[in-house]
Amino acid sequence: MTYQREFEQVLKVAVVGVGNHSYRNILPTLHHLPIQLVAVCDLDADLGRRTAAQFGCRSYTSTADMYEKEQLDAVFLCVSPKAHPKLAIEAFQAGLHVWMEKPVAMRAYEVEEMILHRKDHIATVGFKKAFMPSTDKAIEIVQSAEYGPLHSMLAVYPMSMPDKGQEVLDTRSATNWLANGVHPLSLMMAVGGKVEAVTVRRNAMGRGVCMLDFASGAMGNFHLASGPQPLESYRFFGDSWHLEIENSLRVKFERGIPHTYDRTHNYVPSGMDSGAIVWEPQNCLATLENKAIFTQGLYGEMSYFCDSALLGQQRERGSLEFALDLMKVYEGALVSEGKTIII
Repeated sequence: MTYQREFEQVLKVAVVGVGNHSYRNILPTLHHLPIQLVAVCDLDADLGRRTAAQFGCRSYTSTADMYEKEQLDAVFLCVSPKAHPKLAIEAFQAGLHVWMEKPVAMRAYEVEEMILHRKDHIATVGFKKAFMPSTDKAIEIVQSAEYGPLHSMLAVYPMSMPDKGQEVLDTRSATNWLANGVHPLSLMMAVGGKVEAVTVRRNAMGRGVCMLDFASGAMGNFHLASGPQPLESYRFFGDSWHLEIENSLRVKFERGIPHTYDRTHNYVPSGMDSGAIVWEPQNCLATLENKAIFTQGLYGEMSYFCDSALLGQQRERGSLEFALDLMKVYEGALVSEGKTIII
């Protein structure tokens, strides 16, 4: 881990939107990134001034004014998804790399518009659960020659599917399916890759399953769950292994126990190459690994963006292309109504 003051090469950045989410999560994460915070911008002038005073930078209420007066390399957008397309395109035209919070937009065609204007600039969307350390471990195992390939996965997450899905799309309505459904979807797609088809079966309460057919041949089952927290888990299955992520934190990798039905009598055979491996953050120390900005993927997504911008190299995870694929799944799920929608 390198802290902000220790980096030799940094990006000069601004943050657009300094409301509650930005103040609690985005601004504190900058402490660990190769950046120099030059300015903040918010329509609430007083909020912007007070935030800028705390972080030792300048404040603006107009992005155009800020881009004209400041020498920036990149901008972090933490505003409504309805504002992302316009603000992202404006930033691209100002010659800036762009990180934006999820959801990326309200419709897939808006992401296509951003791609058209991006040119050679770096753009990353903050799908934090695609960047969690636990997700990194799942990707490592799935892509390994020793354990892959992935056959199926199960995601359990508190979510409901709204009815009148076509109306939701036509009116560009904000729903929890967009605001938070992208969390498990982005994790599943980061691990499983491109989705070719989506099928949703829902009951009158909006609960049910969202089934994903991956291009790899793997199948995904996103269970639209209800109940009290904690209620989030992911399971990935291969031929000789399965992996569980519980509550975002606890990772259990099960390699199986050698077994012959009528002969095996010992469930803990000698050696260390069978059974389960478990990883989870330790909480006895004031360490980084148990802080939410790391365990929830905020640091991962923003560090990934900064590294990409410094290298001048757009990478797949969290890219606008990844976001476009996800938005097509989001839209297909809304209109499925039990039918399989080809993406």
